Amino acid sequence: MAARPVLADSSYYLGLMRAGRDPLRALALAAAARDIAVCGVIRCEVGRGLRDSVLRQRFQNSWDVMINVPTDHRLWSDVEQILWDLDRKGVVIPLTDAVIACCAMRIRAILLTYDHHFEHIPGLQTARELQE
Repeated sequence: MAARPVLADSSYYLGLMRAGRDPLRALALAAAARDIAVCGVIRCEVGRGLRDSVLRQRFQNSWDVMINVPTDHRLWSDVEQILWDLDRKGVVIPLTDAVIACCAMRIRAILLTYDHHFEHIPGLQTARELQE
C-alpha cells in the first residue's frame, strides 16, 4: 500500500527554517516514499516571507513539481462548513488554516504542521514530523 501524501503547512516550512533546517530537503527525502502536495495559501504564506530572490525561486521550483491542490467552489463550501461548525462550538480558527485543512483532507494527506489550530478540525490527520 502506498504511503499517504503529505501537505506541509506554512508553520512546518518556517519552523524548520528557523531551526536551521532545509524544509525542501526534508520534503525531497519524504518524496521517495510518498507524494508531496502544496496549495496556493501555503505558497503565498511562505513565499511572501522569503527575502532572498534566489531562495524564493528555489522554493517556487519545488512547489511547481508538487501536487497542487486546487481551490474550487466545492473546497470553499467545505471551508465554509468547517468554519461554521467550529464557530458554533466556540472555536475560532483563521480562514487560511481552514483552507489548508480542507486541501489536505481533499487528497487524504497528512498535514505536517506545528500550528495548534489544526487540532480542532475533525477528520484531519496531522504530524510534526514524518515517521518513515
